[in-house]
Amino acid sequence: MPDGGQFSHITPPDTGSALGKGVTVLSAILNATHPPSLHDLAEATDLPRPTVFRVVRQLEETLLITRSPDGEKYLVGPNLMALAADTMASFTHAAPLRSILNTLVNEIGETCNVGVLDRDGVVYVDRVECAWPLRLQIGIGSRAPLHATAIGKLLLAHLPSRTRKRIMSNGPLKKYTENTLTSPKSLEIQFKQIRRLGYACNDQENTAGLIGMAVPIYDTKGRVVAGLSVHAPAVRVSVQVAIQKLDRFRDAARRMELVMRECHTPPASMSDED
Repeated sequence: MPDGGQFSHITPPDTGSALGKGVTVLSAILNATHPPSLHDLAEATDLPRPTVFRVVRQLEETLLITRSPDGEKYLVGPNLMALAADTMASFTHAAPLRSILNTLVNEIGETCNVGVLDRDGVVYVDRVECAWPLRLQIGIGSRAPLHATAIGKLLLAHLPSRTRKRIMSNGPLKKYTENTLTSPKSLEIQFKQIRRLGYACNDQENTAGLIGMAVPIYDTKGRVVAGLSVHAPAVRVSVQVAIQKLDRFRDAARRMELVMRECHTPPASMSDED
């Protein structure tokens, strides 16, 4: 896991503008250790409470943020999560990150993906196919279920408990194969194991005959922002064989984190002599 500093650098906006106030409030929500209240946001932003109330209302209307079940605190909304997925996609399409993914696929010989959470599913924001003729072809932008994929279970495991339970309670969990876990209690046991081990597996839970393994991509605050995964036919690669390649995946994930951190670092200000 990376250490120290911000994963992304947000230049303090001009809070005299409506857009600046919105960015300031969003930043406070994203950086809060717990869902903040209106009072918390006013203190964190140094904005007047009526101003914060007005901005929060506008952010709610655009679904960038949403209220907690008790109605008193604020959480990331579905449209902000969708924007985050699009942002992650733009980074993964950058040459350095695609190069890391290509190198990993060449090393292990199987298809690798980067996926992010988008509302109640996984969206694959980048993907490099292996050369084997026997493979499952899924396009960038495709969605997959959270509870039946390696990346999905990984992302669920690292969500706040309340958010995870809300997502999983939206309806009955679909059973895709005989291996699919659909019991929230059983999944919670697996989520605990995923957090302890630092990776997640999919043993033919979404598609019969297909296995997967995923490792987290962290920001420097230790938050999981994406997953890096491999999937392959079970006749060619077992879950146990995939786990043996864990160090390669963790190394690739760390290199991706470094590239993304460098992309977010603003250039040093130029002096008058430059």
